[in-house]
Amino acid sequence: MPRMVSARALWQVARAGNLPARLRATREGQTAVRLQLVSAGLRTGVLDAVAERPRSVEDLCEDLGIADAALLQAFLRVLAASRLVEERGGTWRLGRQGRVVLGDDLVRASYEAFGGFHTGLYRDLGEQLRGGPARRDVVDEGGVIARISAGFEPFVHEVLTRTVTERRPRRVLDIGCGAGLQLAEALDAAPDAEGVGVDTDEAAVAIARQTLERRGLAGRAAVLHGDVRELAARIQPVDLALLANVVYYVPLGERAAFLRDLGRLLAPGGALLVVTTVATPHLFSRHFDLLLRAQEGAMELPDAGGLVAQLTEAGLLPGEPQPIAPGTPLTAVVATRS
Repeated sequence: MPRMVSARALWQVARAGNLPARLRATREGQTAVRLQLVSAGLRTGVLDAVAERPRSVEDLCEDLGIADAALLQAFLRVLAASRLVEERGGTWRLGRQGRVVLGDDLVRASYEAFGGFHTGLYRDLGEQLRGGPARRDVVDEGGVIARISAGFEPFVHEVLTRTVTERRPRRVLDIGCGAGLQLAEALDAAPDAEGVGVDTDEAAVAIARQTLERRGLAGRAAVLHGDVRELAARIQPVDLALLANVVYYVPLGERAAFLRDLGRLLAPGGALLVVTTVATPHLFSRHFDLLLRAQEGAMELPDAGGLVAQLTEAGLLPGEPQPIAPGTPLTAVVATRS
């Protein structure tokens, strides 16, 4: 029979050092290991491969170009310990937790983002602080960023549809429209309105056009590729413009001028709805601001007061910033053209 842990040993553990801090460090360390484990399962293609069909180690080596079968076997055992995969009769297949990860794209994108560039920021920070190159996550990881941002979509949808219902615009503009979901939501909420979406990403423009076509809105909207300031001559004055999760990509010193240019696209009495994460003492807000500042291009989060000041400097009349997602620094401001 295994020997029980002695009371003396437990007492020594409890008395040694800062026990709560040690327990917390252990829990957080195990969480970090699992985060990186799931991320590695996705990056290596192992989880997707065994989701398609059960595969042996030899099959995985051949299909994924893996040279070290013994190391792969050890990796699969770790994945199995977390129930991400399971072994049956010499083949590996997706486990219960693996199905959870692959079954919800927001869950998958979260593991890709936080196991990737969000934590990579800190692994590489020492080199960058000593003068190393700036990061390119905003450019290189745009697809993952867009997918993880979908978690805020219900909150953006709520404030957007409420604003559309209150203001009843005849023409709407979505700046940085991405996949076109918010433009479609605005048009659904205003059945008599026409809309324009603008995005600098050509692939996003194509997806937005497909979104509008699929939802039967293509006859009421156009999607343009390029910088909204360069396309201004092609855009008729609008009653409502949406700027969602875009303003922090504009360098701080250029924001008032950028917002002034957007204000010129508004019809008299028209409104600009700005939705953005703002700088607060909230941990994720501080982290996101650091991530932005580490990128090429002088990006940073606005604080709510600074955003109001920039909108005012741009010649608009901003209302009070309103938090729109409980427990997060996601904020909306409606600014009107006089």
